Parts: sequence; C-alpha cells; structure tokens
Amino acid sequence: MLAPMDTVLTALLGYLLGSIPVAGIVGRRAGRDVRAAGDRNPGYWNARNLLGRRAAIPVFVGDVAKAAAAAGIGRAFGGPWWLGYVGGAAAMIGHAWPVFAGFRGGRSILCFAGTVIVVAPVPAAIAIAVCVTVSLVTRRFEFGARAGVFGFPLIQAWFDPRAHVATTGALMSIIGLRFAQAAIAERRAQRGGA
Repeated sequence: MLAPMDTVLTALLGYLLGSIPVAGIVGRRAGRDVRAAGDRNPGYWNARNLLGRRAAIPVFVGDVAKAAAAAGIGRAFGGPWWLGYVGGAAAMIGHAWPVFAGFRGGRSILCFAGTVIVVAPVPAAIAIAVCVTVSLVTRRFEFGARAGVFGFPLIQAWFDPRAHVATTGALMSIIGLRFAQAAIAERRAQRGGA
C-alpha cells in the first residue's frame, strides 16, 4: 500500500537528483562555463558543441542516469505504476529548473530518456533502436534523437495501457515548456540588444 510520504519522498529525491548540474560540473572541469557560451543551455548538446563529443559523454550519461535513478526510486517503493513517473518527472523538473544552479537548467530530453528506460523498458529499447538507425542513416545524431523521443509515445501505445502513454505525454510537456521558456528568453535578449 502506498503511503503519501512515498510520493513526497520520490518527488523530492527526484527533484534533487535532477538538479545536479552535470553539464556545469563537466564544463568547469574543462575550463568552460556552458551557461555562458554557445547556446547557454546547460545540457549535452551545448556541452558537446563547446567541449567536443568525447568530453561531453559524462554529460550524456549523467543526465540519463539521474532521471533513471529517480524513476527507479519511485519503482522501488513498490506502489502504483505511476510512482516511477513521479520520480522521473521530478528529475526532469529539477534538470530544467535546478535548485543547485539558480533555477537555470537544460531542456530535460536526456532526463526523459532516462525516465522511460525505467518505466517502459521495452518501448524504450525500440525507441533507442530507432534513434540509432536514424542517426546512422542520416549521419546526424540530433535527427535520430528526435525520431526516438517523438516516436516513443507511438511505440509505447503498442505495449502499455493508455494511462501510461498519457502520462508520457505529460512528461513531454515538461520538455515543451522548457523549450518555450528558452525561446521567449532568446526573443527578449534579441529585443534588448536591438
């Protein structure tokens, strides 16, 4: 039986894990501030562009792992299926608005991947295969990543109940909200510089 404290604890631990600024830590070790250069997004894409593909691998792994751990915490309580989603969503929110980095975070795409690997492993494995295939065919990882992320709910719909797929949509809305916030900030910056 799920205790309300399990949900609160899952959300809190998930948020704190998500708030770990992996790209910022890796960037500082390399002598770069990822929040002050490139597109200023403290995530894998910007770290890869600024530090190089190899140096950004810890960012990729870290961002996936922190959300997977958060979703795993929710699953470990043995409560309802959605508790893993609570942990993953909290990690995504922590990554997007991190308490340890002045609430200026990344876009949570890799945290989404880490979450779905735990809460829906079979659809996630297929989505990863789609990502790899599209990346190899197009020779562009970003195209593969988009195919994997946006294709995931369609793949999941073949395996999981509708409530799970709808909850995945809620996770994806966190990504959309963060992208919208970044676009608004960029427009404001352009107006201020004009």
